[in-house]
Order: sequence, then structure tokens, then C-alpha cells
Amino acid sequence: MSTIAEGIEIVDLPAFKAETDALLERFAAEPAGPELDPYQALLLDRQELPDPELAGERDQRTSAEDVTIDLPGRTLQARIYRFAAGPRPVLLWLHGGGFIGGDLRDIEYATSGIAAAGNVIVVSLNYRLAPEDPFPAGLHDVRDTLGWLRDHTADLNGDGRIAVGGQSAGAALAAGACLLARDDGQPLPDRQILCYPSLDHDQDTESVRLFDGTFLSIAADRWSAQQYFPDGELPATAVPLRAQTLAGLPPALLLGAGCDPLRDDARNYASRLAQDGVPNRLIEYADTMHAFLNFPAVLSAGRHAVELIGADLRTAFSARRS
Repeated sequence: MSTIAEGIEIVDLPAFKAETDALLERFAAEPAGPELDPYQALLLDRQELPDPELAGERDQRTSAEDVTIDLPGRTLQARIYRFAAGPRPVLLWLHGGGFIGGDLRDIEYATSGIAAAGNVIVVSLNYRLAPEDPFPAGLHDVRDTLGWLRDHTADLNGDGRIAVGGQSAGAALAAGACLLARDDGQPLPDRQILCYPSLDHDQDTESVRLFDGTFLSIAADRWSAQQYFPDGELPATAVPLRAQTLAGLPPALLLGAGCDPLRDDARNYASRLAQDGVPNRLIEYADTMHAFLNFPAVLSAGRHAVELIGADLRTAFSARRS
């Protein structure tokens, strides 16, 4: 069931709360690991493969191809998902992980499912991570990969239209790359899709006060933020909610989670976009936790969101190119 309140489309299905509560209880019951310093723990976490009982598996209607993207001074890994033959729009997708973790392997259900549901070519990117590569390395990876996609449109069988999207930190990079392209006079993506985006730092919002620590904590002194963000005043490309204006940015689809400390980042960005004349749609999944797209096997909100994103892309790209 969906309702609209204050410009927010709320998707509220009976299963959402029970599924979220059960998953949080499952995580809470897991035995604590050995005491490690944060960087050692991060390295171990990066090696861990996703559990298909939680993460689901690739949509078998799609093909998957691993590629390397050669950029100045570095080479990035990506996986391309295709659903159908013939030229298609290309969607660059960016995993979450607090700017320090995450991997394209974690989100294969979402990336392959969006390719199928949206009838698009999805390029899922492993961008550089902190602490080895703090801001703006990941942002520059996204910017330069967007340029690479344009240069290699024919090789990819793209039709020239490009969207960018991501989850959490990946959504922040997508939004930051759109700001960077606008301010540098570079070609803009045709659409941006921001799933439970992290768009500020040291937020003092209602959703932080209500939900910080519900799966995710965004406390200002957290180790991950100290590794990623530069000292001093933060540029808007790192914290897009602090941009002076959002005018001129691509139309946006934003997905929020009702029990997420970042819920209000999505709400506030949607409001700012609307004020600055950027068409956008905000959909919020009631009673749902952060990162629900990572757990579609047990969270029906994740499965619903994949189909919704696909439908949004089909609509956005339905008009024939002039």
C-alpha cells in the first residue's frame, strides 16, 4: 500500500516491520568476533563474501561480464549486466559501505535485477575506498568512469543515454558526481537514483535522534568518517546537502528507509531539489532499515525497490531520442 504525505510517497506493506525486526534480531544474536583494531576488522570484512540467504543471487535472465576500466593512474574493476540485445541506456551503479567498504559482489541481486526490470545496461563499479584512498578519490573515480562510459558507448552497446545511481555512500558519490559535472561544465547524466543517500556529515536531524544505531550509526566521531572526509570545511561534492544550489542537476529518484538515521538526508535533498526546480520523486519504505537493497532475500522492501527502480528507468527512458 502506498500513500502520499508532504510530497513523500510512503510504501507500507505489513511484512516490512516483521522482516526488519527479524533481521536486526538475527544480527544482534551473532557472536562477537575477536577484538581487532578498526583497520584489521575492515580488511577481514572486505574479504567476506555475501551470504546468498540474505543477499540473494544474480537475476539469471541477465548476463554478467567482468571488465577493467582503465583511467589515468589507476584501473578499476566493474561488472556489466545485460538483459536484452540491442542498444540500451547505461546505468552506472555504486555500492554502499561507508566509503571504506562494500563491493559489487554484495549487490548482484539489485544490479542484475535493475538491468532486467529497467531494460538497461548496468555497470556496477568498484571505486577506490578509504583509508587507502580518502576523498576525493572515489568521487573522481565516478566522474572519470562516467566519461569512460561516454567514450565507450558503442563498445558497451549503449544508446548514448546515461544514468547514475547508488546506495548510501554510493548514492553520495552519485550526487557528488552530478554536482561536479554541473560545476565543471561537463555533460550531466540523464537521471540520478539515490537510495538511502548519505548527503551530509555530523547531521542533527530527527532521524538521527530516533534511529542512530539501528543497523547503522553515523556518529560524527566514527572511525570510517575520520578516514574518508578531509579536515576543515567540507566541499559540497563531499556533502551535497551543503551545496548553495541544486539547480541544473539531473532529475532524481530518491529512496528512503523509515527506520534509518539517514532518512532525513533523502527527505531534505528531495525538498532542496524541488525548491531549486529539479524534478524528483521521493519514495520511503516504512518500518525498513538502512541498506535494505543488500538483503533482498529476507527483506521484501529490497525486492520491491528493484522493481520500482526498473519501472522508473523504463519511464524515464521511454521517450524516443530526438
